[in-house]
Amino acid sequence: MPLRTRDTRTILVGTALWAIALAVVLLVVRPADPRPVWVCVAGIGLGLFGVLYIRRRDARLRESVPAAVEADESEPRRP
Repeated sequence: MPLRTRDTRTILVGTALWAIALAVVLLVVRPADPRPVWVCVAGIGLGLFGVLYIRRRDARLRESVPAAVEADESEPRRP
């Protein structure tokens, strides 16, 4: 049985850290080069994509679990 983890929470924390980094870059550092800003924006975007991906994956796994349980119950158990 696979180890259960809290992937959504982990990704949300990472995305929040990228958002904080973006605020720091915009308000404190104010770089002449826009690359740090775009790195933070890319981190936020990938984090949001990750959350959507993980939620869809978890929904698919929840749908497949009852089907697997029913298949196990239909077969007789061997001692």
